[in-house]
Amino acid sequence: MDVDYRLAFENAPVGLVIGRSRILLACNHVFARMFRGAMGDLVGHSFERLYPTQSDYEETGKRVGMRLAAERSYTDDRVMRRLDGDLFWVRVSGFTYTPDDAHEHTLWVFSELGKAEADGQSLRTSLTPRERDVAALLIDGKTGKEVAKALNISPRTVDIYRARLLRKYDVNSTKRLIELLLSG
Repeated sequence: MDVDYRLAFENAPVGLVIGRSRILLACNHVFARMFRGAMGDLVGHSFERLYPTQSDYEETGKRVGMRLAAERSYTDDRVMRRLDGDLFWVRVSGFTYTPDDAHEHTLWVFSELGKAEADGQSLRTSLTPRERDVAALLIDGKTGKEVAKALNISPRTVDIYRARLLRKYDVNSTKRLIELLLSG
């Protein structure tokens, strides 16, 4: 029986991307839907447009590149940006075929994090869906009032979620919280 690997790639139940020097060379349908676009909207473009900020793209690239060069694979949970601008949480796992030039030829798997996982979960995945929503909007630079309006909750409720996040990450400022959330 012949297997059509292109069909298997395009219809896999997780988001898949082949990267070449941090450009999307190919992606599948699940990845495109996850980022609220079509495959043609993504292929040929830089991964940069999928990060919350350019500095996050650059810093993550350095950190991930070092790990890929040393170990050939990498996994983390991070906030990414959909094509419509919304931020959301994903688990990203990647592999490099070229450890001497870590980003030259890569394969990535993306899974959207929609709810907390079982024991052994990372701190990021231990966040409730509402905590993730609040965190994503804080990362996007929204004020407490703007977060409240976007989520249709009261500003006081936002303050409660922000306080929970500060406790979970053992930090005393929203700025430091955001730095930790983006650090991977």
